[in-house]
Amino acid sequence: MDHPRPCGCKGRRTCLNCEKDFQIDRVDFLSVFKNSKAYSFCPRCSKIFPGWDTDKVMSEHDQNHGGDPGKYYPGVYIDLNFLTEVEEAELMKGIDEMPWDMSQSGRRKQNFGPKTNFKKTKLRVGAFEGFPKFSEFVQRKFDQVPLMAEFQSIEQCSLEYTPERGASIDPHIDDCWIWGERIVTVNFLSDSVLTMSRYRMEDGKNRYNLDFVDRYKDKLIGDLVDEETMDTFDDVIVRIPMPRRSLLVMYGPPRYQWEHSVLREDISERRVCLAYREFTPMYLQGGNEYDKSEEIYRRAKNFWNHLEVSNNS
Repeated sequence: MDHPRPCGCKGRRTCLNCEKDFQIDRVDFLSVFKNSKAYSFCPRCSKIFPGWDTDKVMSEHDQNHGGDPGKYYPGVYIDLNFLTEVEEAELMKGIDEMPWDMSQSGRRKQNFGPKTNFKKTKLRVGAFEGFPKFSEFVQRKFDQVPLMAEFQSIEQCSLEYTPERGASIDPHIDDCWIWGERIVTVNFLSDSVLTMSRYRMEDGKNRYNLDFVDRYKDKLIGDLVDEETMDTFDDVIVRIPMPRRSLLVMYGPPRYQWEHSVLREDISERRVCLAYREFTPMYLQGGNEYDKSEEIYRRAKNFWNHLEVSNNS
């Protein structure tokens, strides 16, 4: 089943449709994680507290905020009120006026960014011409977030999750050859949860092009955690809330030392998010690969009218 299926899934990625049509057995990540000790992250104090249900943990925590010392979990920033209701409605109007493409694991997507080949570490401009004009203000709002200083968006992806398709995303780390440290998500329409699980090598080999991190480790915003500290998180998962209209930025240890996933069971109604990526330092101005990214940066400054493009296509 390595070839794409009609639903958009391929390989080990599945949705409710292809699981039924092709009798595919799917890894039950919920059961796997339920056998681990669960903690929930608090956006207000950046600590984690025992418990699976983020809403319940935060409600109990808020009644006596600061009374429980918790455990510090660095590398996660959440702005609970990043978007207003009006801004959310404006974005969703524009997003839903554009065509969707089928994606894996029951999702749909709209992708704006360069062509990347993660296996061959090849980068091309491709058809990238910038981003939809209706979303420009989101990138402008990044300037108000100190953690986002000098963030240069070179990919913007709309992702849709619905319970009808059993949408999810399996545990993974975003590619480390091309995508930079800050993993940015803006959430719409409904609340959800990001589930973090400790990353481990397979057969003594790194995945996700993690070996590239050694080339720019001295430029990271968040210091990585030593193995002794990471060992304290054996058989632990961390649940990070993604409330409606919030901004989530992940960097440092959660970016490189933990896998993140969205469980099917955490999608109770339609959820849409905008995911933003930056380049690794090698492709920034002054980096040794900047000649391959300079044109992409130029095009990333362009914002086009999606209605004019749709009418001309």
